[in-house]
Amino acid sequence: MSVTFAEGFMSGSVAAGLKSSGKLDVTVIKNMGPKDDAAAVFTSNRAKANPVLWSMEAIKDGACRAVLLNSGGANCYTGAQGFQATHKSAELVAEALDCSAQDVLVCSTGLIGVQIDTDKLYPAISAACNSLSTDGGTDSAHAIMTTDSVPKLAAVTSSAGWKIGGMAKGAGMLAPALATMLVVITTDAEVSNIDEHLRAATSVSFDRLDSDGCTSTNDTVILLSSGASGIKAEAEEFQSLLVDVCMDLARQLMKDAEGAAHEIAIEVHGAVSEADALEVGRAIARNNLFKTAIYGNDPNWGRILAAIGTTTAEYDPYDIDVEINGVRVSSKGGPDQDRSLVNLAAREVFVRIGLNAGDHRATILTNDLTKEYVIENSEYSS
Repeated sequence: MSVTFAEGFMSGSVAAGLKSSGKLDVTVIKNMGPKDDAAAVFTSNRAKANPVLWSMEAIKDGACRAVLLNSGGANCYTGAQGFQATHKSAELVAEALDCSAQDVLVCSTGLIGVQIDTDKLYPAISAACNSLSTDGGTDSAHAIMTTDSVPKLAAVTSSAGWKIGGMAKGAGMLAPALATMLVVITTDAEVSNIDEHLRAATSVSFDRLDSDGCTSTNDTVILLSSGASGIKAEAEEFQSLLVDVCMDLARQLMKDAEGAAHEIAIEVHGAVSEADALEVGRAIARNNLFKTAIYGNDPNWGRILAAIGTTTAEYDPYDIDVEINGVRVSSKGGPDQDRSLVNLAAREVFVRIGLNAGDHRATILTNDLTKEYVIENSEYSS
């Protein structure tokens, strides 16, 4: 499982003391090749952390030999000193692994506006590089955790024998695009158009994850290809399995969202365009009254229709069907089956919206949020 599942990858993790818990908080992933193809997508937030600014430049040549990740500090809004810390960190990895600093991507997660403790970070980078192992993937997934309750891991093997493995962190501020997350995915397949594959996969997975309407400053999803299997992946199969891994990780992020009592999938169909379907799905996913109803085990479909009414999507507001967990509670803008038939006792909730306006559809993943979460997690972090 995780980032060392595919051939050609090693990782090492250490506890630098950046986390007050004393747990693992720095990890390095090395691509041993023979290929160093890579792609990455980053937060759409205009407020970008220093590691994002660095990595956006470093990935432009489509190559990456190593990824450095730390928890315990976002290194965002930390000025020139913070950017220098990112630059120096990349140089230390490059020196230890005999590669260019421009081939090192950097990711950080934690509190915004706090300088990262370089007296702890720099020695930890060298230690992590010296502890590289083909069995280090699980430790890497633990090292990037912040408020996550569990590590997020995924892996698949193709019919041809090549592999994809990945890890993710994120348990709050889940909103497109992307969700608040650090994700690293590795493959030993030989892959053409790796950037196109990654963007297509994130567009239908992580970009559809919308928990609390907040967009982080540090969101990063990285795809690395070592080509170590010696097998050239067929494009359609690679895309399909990459989406599977991304969806697996996205669902794990949704399941672990802070303060959530229900995991909610909102499927919108019958839209004039996919953009309309997404707009409708997001309007429901971000509606606090809808979330409150689900948290209270109340299938209040009126709140769903009211949320849809705030969109600019093309549809007839009096020709909508709403199903909640298989029960059609509203049809054509009016009451249908008794809402008492809806069972919301289980953690999973499925909402199906029929706009009856076209042929396009989209699904958004979200959850409810409790009052206690809002009160206890008011400090802005990434």
